[in-house]
Amino acid sequence: MDYLEYFFICPPLCQFPGAGGSHSAVDPGLVSSLDPGQSSVILFLSTTNSEPVSGTGVILPYSSSDPVPGGCNAEFNLNIDPNIYIHYNLYETTIRFAPANLGSMRGQAAPSCDAFGPFSQWRLEYDVFQFFLPENDLSEQSLFRALETVADTVGMVTNGNKVLTLSSADPTEAVFSSIPGQGVIYSVIVRDPVTNSSASYIPVHTYACSFSSTLDGCYTLDKISTKIFFTITGLAGLLICFFGHRFFKCELFCMGFSFIAFFFFVLISRTTELEYDVRLVLSALFGVVGGVILVMSWWRFGSVMACVVVVGLMLGFLIASTVLFTPLGDLDIFRRSDAVFWVTFSCIMIIVPLFFVRWPREGNIVTCGVVGAYAVVLAVNAFVYTSLSYITLNILKRLLNSDFSGAFTDVPFQSIDYSLLSVWLVLGASGITLQLLRERERPFFPPSPYLMWLQERERRKTNVLDPSHHCPPLPNRFFSRVKQLTQRSESAGEHTPLLL
Repeated sequence: MDYLEYFFICPPLCQFPGAGGSHSAVDPGLVSSLDPGQSSVILFLSTTNSEPVSGTGVILPYSSSDPVPGGCNAEFNLNIDPNIYIHYNLYETTIRFAPANLGSMRGQAAPSCDAFGPFSQWRLEYDVFQFFLPENDLSEQSLFRALETVADTVGMVTNGNKVLTLSSADPTEAVFSSIPGQGVIYSVIVRDPVTNSSASYIPVHTYACSFSSTLDGCYTLDKISTKIFFTITGLAGLLICFFGHRFFKCELFCMGFSFIAFFFFVLISRTTELEYDVRLVLSALFGVVGGVILVMSWWRFGSVMACVVVVGLMLGFLIASTVLFTPLGDLDIFRRSDAVFWVTFSCIMIIVPLFFVRWPREGNIVTCGVVGAYAVVLAVNAFVYTSLSYITLNILKRLLNSDFSGAFTDVPFQSIDYSLLSVWLVLGASGITLQLLRERERPFFPPSPYLMWLQERERRKTNVLDPSHHCPPLPNRFFSRVKQLTQRSESAGEHTPLLL
């Protein structure tokens, strides 16, 4: 054992005294190179918080053949900096770290960081890992247990998820999709392929939210407006899932509302700095207008195929989002090129309605079942966190943030997600089956009321055998009756008008 790596985990800000050998941060860590004959190390830990705090410490020993995390630091304050620096916003979480160096024997100088070749630090490789904490669990106990589990190399490799591998020539940073309210531990393991050894950087955690903020904090992430909006959306989705094709006008309104509301939310968010609630209300108003326009276009022109294409685009959007929600969406070709991503997304989105042009009724019923059931899942997400909401949320983030393309969109998939996935599948399959059985003896689509009125009017004009053809209009019949009664009263010598 030639050097020690140790770190302390505490929710508030921790501090170590000493220039070049101290660090102030959450999840801080230090590396101490041992001198010949040294058998003990003294550490100082302090906090600026006057209230009692909880903390834990882990000591990791390494040998001279292991790489030194942060041994070639030229950017941060420590001489040897094994820490991972994390920054997050609403869309993405970025981690950065200092390059590592090769190990050395006690009492010997560390290898130069300016050297090149196969015997320098340029041969080192960096594996980036992430470990998800239990969903809906913000407790310190859960965090401490997880950090102790993945503190060393073996623990992280066994329990964590390796996201990517960086060479020494790559920038020492990685970008991930932010998941507010979901605890995530990030770690970097540096490997020396020549000596087949490795060492772990200090694991760092984030919930992508603030515990001290009274607005949009970790405990107040769910806005009332969001809960109301998605509760109504879930109820409408449940109706569409089982009765959408029967109540065709209601289905068209809901689909038109969703399509236009999503479009204007993106447009308003990218072009204005309005508050979230204002954007949500404006998007809902535009959505109502879009739903009414779609219903009125069918009522006036009766073009079922045009309406079904719009409805099919909703199913295509959800299928494309689901495909790119899988690990396929984290491929380098999609992360490095927005053009490739959006062309692929658009192709999948357009193919779906084209596929159902041959079977419009079946396509419409399938759309009702799948999209309606997913709306129920989104309604549940407004009250209980589920990763299934990120199927569409990742697309929304990419539309709103131009820099989101480079972020890894991996999310935890735990017990509640499997339960809601089962609910989605069961509701969708039940709704599709029920509507197919109920509508098999009915016309493919209900007729347009306006076109029916035109046909009825033409029929009355041309069909002289229809008794209604010989009946004068109601106003003419009324005035004719008045005239008859007046003539009758005059012939009888009455001067007082009759009571009609």
